Amino acid sequence: MANPSPGYSLTLRVETPATITATSELAIAVGSVGGAITALDVTESGHDTMVVDVSCNTTGEEHAERVRDALNALDDVTVQHVSDRTFLMHLGGKLSVNPKVPLRNRDDLSRAYTPGVARVCLAIAKNPADARNLTIKRNTIAVVTDGSAVLGLGNIGPAAALPVMEGKAALFKQFADVDAWPVCLDTQDTEEIIMIVKALAPVYGGINLEDIAAPRCFEIEARLREELDIPVFHDDQHGTAIVTLAALQNALLVVNKRIESVKIVVSGVGAAGNAIIQLLQARGATNIIACGRNGAIDRNSEHADPHRAWLAANTNPDNFSGTLHDAVAGADVFIGVSAPDVLEEKHVASMAKDSIVFAMANPDPEIDPNIAGRHAAVVATGRSDFPNQINNVLAFPGFFRGLLDAGVSEIEPAMLVAAANAIAARVSDAELNPGFIVPNVFDPHVASDVAAAVVAAVSKKK
Repeated sequence: MANPSPGYSLTLRVETPATITATSELAIAVGSVGGAITALDVTESGHDTMVVDVSCNTTGEEHAERVRDALNALDDVTVQHVSDRTFLMHLGGKLSVNPKVPLRNRDDLSRAYTPGVARVCLAIAKNPADARNLTIKRNTIAVVTDGSAVLGLGNIGPAAALPVMEGKAALFKQFADVDAWPVCLDTQDTEEIIMIVKALAPVYGGINLEDIAAPRCFEIEARLREELDIPVFHDDQHGTAIVTLAALQNALLVVNKRIESVKIVVSGVGAAGNAIIQLLQARGATNIIACGRNGAIDRNSEHADPHRAWLAANTNPDNFSGTLHDAVAGADVFIGVSAPDVLEEKHVASMAKDSIVFAMANPDPEIDPNIAGRHAAVVATGRSDFPNQINNVLAFPGFFRGLLDAGVSEIEPAMLVAAANAIAARVSDAELNPGFIVPNVFDPHVASDVAAAVVAAVSKKK
């Protein structure tokens, strides 16, 4: 299923005979084993030999070895070195701190630091609310994780989670000009996390919780929302839900169905699954079946987990009992936020006519999108190498931009729906088709539209 991806991009430094066909032979060798050439650069040239940097995308480490072997197999060709371009991008981290004010002379120093800074400190001590205007708090959020549920990698800890949090902070800045900083905590104790975040909160205008495992993430978010006076947003829950709703609204337009009347099966009842279900219901969905590892969540069993108990009480109106595969039969929509390969082709074939499949497990989806597309009318994934990527970057930068601009501390469902509507609206009627139900993540208007929608939802509430 996997296609060559920039996430597994290599540059191989190759010594080759100096012939007119040398670079084309290198390209053919890479292509013969399924690599995707992105660049061929001659870095050294002599009468008899030259050195060429061969950049290509692969599907992973094993595929990279095949590419290397294919080049080495050419006559008089030697691979001198292989560089992983993803690791090179991460060398030294992806963030830096730059001052916003000039420090050119003693006058500048006296105002930015001592003695002038003392006057600003005293003003904030007298009126703490001034910190929002006179410090970085106005435009800075903390990206907080404990490393317990990172991407599809699981509990890898705070240090290993840091590259993801750096990337998240970079996206905040790139797409919405929100300053963000990674806060990776070396504890997975709920009370300690709450205590630490509360202690750090004075520096920040908001908290973005990230990659914290369920069910602890629910309590952490709820407590912090209750005990802090700044917005707290768990992107794995609400960012995913916002973009899923946006994509589903447009997918339903493609197949001419209404959210109020479709049967929706959600695979995965963790943080993302719970939030998706609640937001779909807020938008009008009435027939949702939530499925965990053991099948549908129904009212026939006791559920010790309060979140599963809520699902049992508020979803599955017909109290269906059975496996995920049984639930999918006749369904209009499948939304997967669970695990790779939980569906087979026959299960998608059993769905209703003009079905919709969102296989969003990352990096490996619930079913190969190409296989799902043999039967479903619309297919989406969480991957960038297939059409219809349901990517949280469409939501969280603009959403936090709106929260900071509105100066609010509470997040309401109406804000989430408004954000989803704004994302969906970036795909015009003329653009909408089965392969384009969500805007490109680099659409420059998405974040500003989402921010404006959040501000408008806040104003409407007032």
